[in-house]
Amino acid sequence: MKKRFGLMLMGCAAFLSCTTTNPQQQLAETILNDTAFHQVDSMARSIIRQGFNAGSGYSQIWARDMNTFIEVACEETNQADIRNAILLFFALQQPNDEMIDGYVLKPDFTWYDNHLYYADAAPDHVGFKNTVETDQESSLIQIVGKYIRKTGDTSILREDVAGRTVLERMDDMVDYLMRERYSEQYGLLFGAMTADWGDVQPNDDFGCDMNELSSRAIDVYDNAMFLIALDYLQEMTDDASLLKKWKGIREQIAQNVRKHLWDAERKKFIPHLYIDPSPIPAGFDENQIHYHGGTAVAIEAGLLSKEEIAVVNAQMLENVRLSGMPSIGLTLYPTYPEGFFRGGMSKPYVYQNGGDWTWFGGRMIQQLVANGFVEEAYAEIRPMIDRVIKNRGFFEWYGMGGVPSGSGNFKGSAGVLAKAIEMMNDWAEEKKVSK
Repeated sequence: MKKRFGLMLMGCAAFLSCTTTNPQQQLAETILNDTAFHQVDSMARSIIRQGFNAGSGYSQIWARDMNTFIEVACEETNQADIRNAILLFFALQQPNDEMIDGYVLKPDFTWYDNHLYYADAAPDHVGFKNTVETDQESSLIQIVGKYIRKTGDTSILREDVAGRTVLERMDDMVDYLMRERYSEQYGLLFGAMTADWGDVQPNDDFGCDMNELSSRAIDVYDNAMFLIALDYLQEMTDDASLLKKWKGIREQIAQNVRKHLWDAERKKFIPHLYIDPSPIPAGFDENQIHYHGGTAVAIEAGLLSKEEIAVVNAQMLENVRLSGMPSIGLTLYPTYPEGFFRGGMSKPYVYQNGGDWTWFGGRMIQQLVANGFVEEAYAEIRPMIDRVIKNRGFFEWYGMGGVPSGSGNFKGSAGVLAKAIEMMNDWAEEKKVSK
């Protein structure tokens, strides 16, 4: 009897050892069985199948937006259409080698802008650019890199566009940035002072063009985007001279970001390093502000260690708690003082002055997954997932109280969430218990 009872216990132990799951496996099962994930992913892909414009309310195709949904677009839309949309950007590249923000058919140009971009190679289109920002060239290079990774179509690099190949044009874009937007003093790219990754300056009513009212400044976002672009470029050729050039620039920019922009004491990036006199009003300490979007992109660029990622993620969560905003998509915290920016953005927690943008919060989720913080990623993506279902769409940004604002079907939001869900599902498939 004792022997039989002992065998029964041994059998139970063996059964439990085969069926008991560890925490990672339990999380994997939870992710794979999350019906909200399936619903939001399906909604996102449906929207992205509708075209390459930025979303409802936007007729234009923007490079910085397309960069965040190009991978899903490659899975859901016609490859030839994507290729042509990318090549049209290069057709509108300017004589000084700068890249536009985006383009639209000439009859669809219906908004005020006194600085338009044209090119003989794209006679039916008009380009536009918010020149306060310095992410357009980097965004397009990333688009090409992601397109090639998803499709394997390296022939696009050899495509001739008005006498130069796409690869040559991208190298010329790097030269443009190093010639026109590079600070010799700090060894970093600059733009105008804006709120984190934003493209609106505080100095004038229009706010999108660099002019005599601009304050030239260096931030982590522009430089991290450039680093990511340089990484993609190094995948695109085996030309030794190009590789040496791009690798050298990359190493220099990365080193100088850490030297000049990382606040080791506060464990955060400073908002700006000013080339021109600072526009910040007396009595306001800009360096207390946390830039969530630029920090997420810096993680993607490999600028932070795993320990530092844990610290900045905890800071983001605390900022969300203190602000009362819905998610880590919170652009920045604390906000700039009321009246510093013009128009509606003069108010705290409006648009880029502390609005909550899934477009960047989703990128932080991606980086949490990529760096092994999957439990944190699952918890922190929930507010973004839930509000898509509640509001039946991918809104551009959210205000205080989770009020949806801007485009109702913003493809940048859809793209980053779909990619984050895909990354989490891929991780879960690897970790789940074998049946």
